[in-house]
Amino acid sequence: AASLERSSEHPLAAAVAAGAEGRGIACVPVEQFRSVTGKGVTGTVTGRHVAIGTAVFLQSDVGVSGQSLTQWDKEAASLRREGQTILFVAIDGQAAGVLGVADPIKASTRGAVQELKAEGIRVVMVTGDHRDTAEAVARQLGIEEVMAEVLPEQKGQIIARLKSQGRVVAMAGDGINDAPALALADVGIAMGTGTDTAIESAWMTLLK
Repeated sequence: AASLERSSEHPLAAAVAAGAEGRGIACVPVEQFRSVTGKGVTGTVTGRHVAIGTAVFLQSDVGVSGQSLTQWDKEAASLRREGQTILFVAIDGQAAGVLGVADPIKASTRGAVQELKAEGIRVVMVTGDHRDTAEAVARQLGIEEVMAEVLPEQKGQIIARLKSQGRVVAMAGDGINDAPALALADVGIAMGTGTDTAIESAWMTLLK
């Protein structure tokens, strides 16, 4: 899984690669790498077909059976309740496990959200993540409006819809998936730790 994710520039992929490195797991070359934006990645590792991504991606694009994935439902649900993002892993067409990636919330974040709301700014979380994970994080931050399981092209549609309602929209994001929405927003805000595509699409980049 880490070998495959090293070929991707998604923040979640970097977390998986770093997690493997921290455990002393050596990565090997990957052949036939393919990335499907907002869904997952596939490739051949030591002669075996490996796929990582959402359950829907593994079923629709890779052909993994729903029954094969079901065995991991309990563990995936437990990790989501902790606010972790779930990546399903399949090897040679069979579900092989789940990876939970946590993005720690900074101590100052909840206060920052409350300050924005006090200024009359409507704060909305728009994410491609599973609803359970998104709502767990939103509860910690005091964010009432959550749009989850949103595909990259849908993020742009949401920005366009809000603007058509006469709203001035600022969008903050860090991934390839966020680039279209960052470009459409009145103000696009990229993270300095994010992907080059996001940084190029945004109006400004926060370095720290």
